[in-house]
Amino acid sequence: MKRAVSISLGSSARDKKVTIRFGNETVEIQRIGTDGDVEKARRLYLELDGKVDAFGVGGVDLYLRLDHREYPLRAALKMVKGVTRTPLCDGRGLKHTLERRVFELARPELGEVRFEQGFVPVAVDRIGLAQAAEEVCKRVIIGDLMIALGIPIPIYGLRAYKRLARVLLPIVSYFPMSMLFYGSGGAEHEPKYEKYFVASDLLAGDFLFMRKYLPEDLTGKTVVTNTTTEDNIALFKARGVRTVITTTPRYDGRSFGTNMMEAALTAYAGKGRRLTDEELNGLIDELGLRPEVMRF
Repeated sequence: MKRAVSISLGSSARDKKVTIRFGNETVEIQRIGTDGDVEKARRLYLELDGKVDAFGVGGVDLYLRLDHREYPLRAALKMVKGVTRTPLCDGRGLKHTLERRVFELARPELGEVRFEQGFVPVAVDRIGLAQAAEEVCKRVIIGDLMIALGIPIPIYGLRAYKRLARVLLPIVSYFPMSMLFYGSGGAEHEPKYEKYFVASDLLAGDFLFMRKYLPEDLTGKTVVTNTTTEDNIALFKARGVRTVITTTPRYDGRSFGTNMMEAALTAYAGKGRRLTDEELNGLIDELGLRPEVMRF
């Protein structure tokens, strides 16, 4: 049996361990939350280094990718310094493969879809998903300045977003951990920037960023997200969401983060390193990995 462990800065209340099958291989996947304790996370990485087949890095990215360039997040890399034997997967590979292809891979269940407006609350670590949204929407609004930085300025379209990102990402690279880790409890819910949620028929992005500011009424909307528990899905249903698409498959009532699933695929492949985008796309097709589509 292969073993992949996601060590997350997020809440331990969201921990989960399941066993899944990839082809003829069994892979145990486990999420361990550290409730924002960076030192605890670092200890776990060092203790388990070489004892598991792949690490997921949860709650924070190690690098942010824009087109063909990657920007290191130095505070996050410091947390995993010294991990040398077990591959580290922060999910950015699946964000540019599985999430980038979400509407293509979900087409057998969704059919061809078109939306008037998509709202991507934060695209900085989900450019692939933002690209996927732009292809099926007449207009996309990106909320990084509002949601991540508290600056009440929407960004219209991916082209404008990339121009801004090329300026900001070299600066973000030096952000302290306090600005990179955004928490995972969801208890800080306070509806904000509601007009962008309300006016959009597609909402696409990380669940925890959306959860913080979601309005009470989401009637008829389609949501593309990830890392959802059964309670999270119940929240969407209660607010009137019509369709929820989780970019990663659901196992035992839970969709795991891209970092966990990339670690699982890395463990399965057994190469002792992170997989390339081409290798990940190959495994997605070989294993038939598909987004989960739920209609209410």
